[in-house]
Amino acid sequence: MISTVCTWSLGGIKANRVDAEIDVSKGLTSFQIVGLPEAAVRESKDRVRAAIKNSGFSFPIGRITINLSPGDMKKEGSGFDLPIALGILSNTGIIEKKVTDKYFVCGELSLDGSIKPQPGILAGALLCSKSKFKGLIISEKNFREASVINDIDIIAVGSLSELVMILRGEKQYEQKPLIKDKSDEKYEIDFSEVKGQEYAKRALEIAAAGGHNLSMSGPPGSGKTMLASRIPTILPDMTYQEMLESSVIYSASGIIDDNSLIKKRPFRAPHHTISYAGLIGGGKNPKPGEISLAHRGILFLDEFTEFRKDHIEMLRQPLESKKVIVARAEGSVEFPADFILIAAMNPCPCGYLTSRFHECRCSSGQILKYKNKLSGPILDRIDIQIEVSDISFSKYSENGYSKSSEEMKKNVLNARLMQKERYLSNLKLNSEMTKEDMEKYCFLDSQTQELLKKSFKKFKFSARALDKILKVSRTIADIENSDSIEKNHLFEALQYRTCSYS
Repeated sequence: MISTVCTWSLGGIKANRVDAEIDVSKGLTSFQIVGLPEAAVRESKDRVRAAIKNSGFSFPIGRITINLSPGDMKKEGSGFDLPIALGILSNTGIIEKKVTDKYFVCGELSLDGSIKPQPGILAGALLCSKSKFKGLIISEKNFREASVINDIDIIAVGSLSELVMILRGEKQYEQKPLIKDKSDEKYEIDFSEVKGQEYAKRALEIAAAGGHNLSMSGPPGSGKTMLASRIPTILPDMTYQEMLESSVIYSASGIIDDNSLIKKRPFRAPHHTISYAGLIGGGKNPKPGEISLAHRGILFLDEFTEFRKDHIEMLRQPLESKKVIVARAEGSVEFPADFILIAAMNPCPCGYLTSRFHECRCSSGQILKYKNKLSGPILDRIDIQIEVSDISFSKYSENGYSKSSEEMKKNVLNARLMQKERYLSNLKLNSEMTKEDMEKYCFLDSQTQELLKKSFKKFKFSARALDKILKVSRTIADIENSDSIEKNHLFEALQYRTCSYS
């Protein structure tokens, strides 16, 4: 007698359908799980047996065979416990087969029969919605996460015995109320708090408006981290689609919070000692790294030159393709990685090369070695490169005007609106223009073309660097509400490519 319960296995951040086929037949007592199960899946037979018995049900005596189909896909995690248990109970007549036919089921069982939460529930809910299934059967602790997808039914319970009573009609399932998210609160920080760095604030405004990568070089205490931490306050609010994309990544990582949806743009600031897998993604069972957790938000790499050189070089592909592919012997996994890179660094080992108030203690050889930590191809991929100077006491203590996040966000939104109308898309920005787009939207008059030509000869820009300059010029023009790129727009963009570090 065979029963089938649908569940899923995570492949990166994608839920892949798995059919748990359960056969209970006469013969020598055995419990076999086939279909490329990893260790945690193979161990589920002991958890399932104990959970069924401790929930007050009899465990069948005989030959039990579990096939996790498709057989050529590796099955990982402990979320197969609950579907296996329901399949066994269905085979023994405790529940009817048809009851679970239209549900995806996922959950780990404790020995006492309680149902534990699982990572990646949001990906499973999306799979359920696309597959036209009725709904999900999951742990009550995963309810808020799954409830983001509102076109499916959710049975979220705390124990196997409670679930059986509901499926047998002995107990009415009470839909759990949704608690209002607390994530709509305003930011507690503001750019108006940053004194004397109007040049850097302008550069950050341009980066936010066009989705451009940016680096800041300056002495310790000049405000680089303070500036970077305030960038989310000027970015546009996330669309529902963007919230969903980010939430799926956090769900698969098992770090989604009680708010269920990521409503604020991610701001990830990993330490420079982070491992390769932690930054890029990977592990035995590949998990998203920091660059994917920063998807649709900001990746802030403070002390950029202190990161391992091979880790920095691995950013090349994601910065261009907006995704990262983690290859393993069992296959490759793709993670989204569409972020704005903000890098901060000191100009030299002691940090005071460009300081107005401290003397640099480094030799020319030390400075050259320090700067060589960043390769040309990496610097080429950073659209805006600025120097942040330390500020005087008079600038620090004055109570004069300082541009606020509200003013900067208004400029960013206006520029984003122009891009939306230009590209007919919410997701495409100036930084993502193709060659064809640039020919159409980055036309230069003769005087502006001549300025670009002279700059190319003087600074020996690469072809990629020229593209970046034109894209930044286009964003500056958008902020200034100009349909064409004027000479002053290009001149400002050139300033952001000629700092001493580039």
